Amino acid sequence: MSAYMIFTRNKTLDQGEMAAYSKDVRATLDGHEAKILARYGAHEDLEGASTEGTIILEFPSVAAAKAWYNSPAYQKVSEHRLKGANYHVILVDGV
Repeated sequence: MSAYMIFTRNKTLDQGEMAAYSKDVRATLDGHEAKILARYGAHEDLEGASTEGTIILEFPSVAAAKAWYNSPAYQKVSEHRLKGANYHVILVDGV
């Protein structure tokens, strides 16, 4: 069953850290079955607090999503994201 990882950026704190993250994050997907479904396209916040943008990744399973997220390559790059912005990250099973 597919799984979806949703990254919602709430507030940028350090543009330099986000630039470093953006430069290197795509390479962390190499060797992982992941498909980018949405990436900071036009959006409208219909409920809740305002957001700056969203990324939605599709994986073949929750295990595959966690394998990427917990991989040494992503964990190293994610340090820039954690310093650069406030995010909300959700992993959800497909139907």
